[in-house]
Amino acid sequence: MNVAFIGLGVMGFPMAGHLAVKGGHRVVVYNRTAARATEWVKRFNGTAVATPAEAAKGAEVVFTCVGNDDDLRSVTLGPQGCVQALEPGSVLVDHTTASAAIALELDRACQVKGCHFMDAPVSGGQAGAENGALSVMCGAEANTFEKVQGILSGSYAAKIGLMGAVGSGQLAKMVNQICIAGVVQALAEGLHFADKAGLDIDKLVDVISQGAAGSWQMRNRWQTMKDGKYDFGFAVNWMRKDLGMALDEATRNGASLPVTALVNQFYCEVQSMGGGRWDTSSLLARLER
Repeated sequence: MNVAFIGLGVMGFPMAGHLAVKGGHRVVVYNRTAARATEWVKRFNGTAVATPAEAAKGAEVVFTCVGNDDDLRSVTLGPQGCVQALEPGSVLVDHTTASAAIALELDRACQVKGCHFMDAPVSGGQAGAENGALSVMCGAEANTFEKVQGILSGSYAAKIGLMGAVGSGQLAKMVNQICIAGVVQALAEGLHFADKAGLDIDKLVDVISQGAAGSWQMRNRWQTMKDGKYDFGFAVNWMRKDLGMALDEATRNGASLPVTALVNQFYCEVQSMGGGRWDTSSLLARLER
């Protein structure tokens, strides 16, 4: 298929690559920093263009993966945004972790153009993107989901599910981040306690990771946390953005998120320590100050 990918960050760069290599699609890319797009073309033999609108011309599916709501509005609804150039019947798939509100906004804009929209935030981090093993949470009409499901599963989605109508994908991603926040804080506290208690952490994790306390975070982050290395995975700055959206949504829907609110404040403290670019497991560094 003719597809476009807008946003070649740590996630988008390999995801677009999988569309070209594993999926076998003809991929046109746009990135705000042109050098990044040039690098992508050299590696994957696609085409780079100067604006999001140019990328969308002739594309059957347009993918976006940028930083936040404002970035997303810029590349979709801005003066050179992709929405203005969408072909009738095409699909805009947004992989940005953004608000449910902007998903509805983009859906309305696509309907005006005779196009379709799906919010499809992902989970799995940089490693999941590079290995083509992401989980994708989708919000769309069923026929829109069916149109692009095969493209995603054939490229970089190890697990993909339709959560409901437009906006449901973003709400599901909020749940994902809520769950991660609590698990990482508990893991940080557990490792901190084990160190203070004089336990052999290697032996400890070998045992408890096979039981009810085991988690992805434990399996993949305990060693780097123990070593005080926090340059892996998802940055604190982005996690605070995501948790902020979840807390805002909770205010609207009446959900109670006391642990999430507390961990969000802990991440604020990590930022004040200069750790905004550290990964989310750096909650341990806060305890060890």
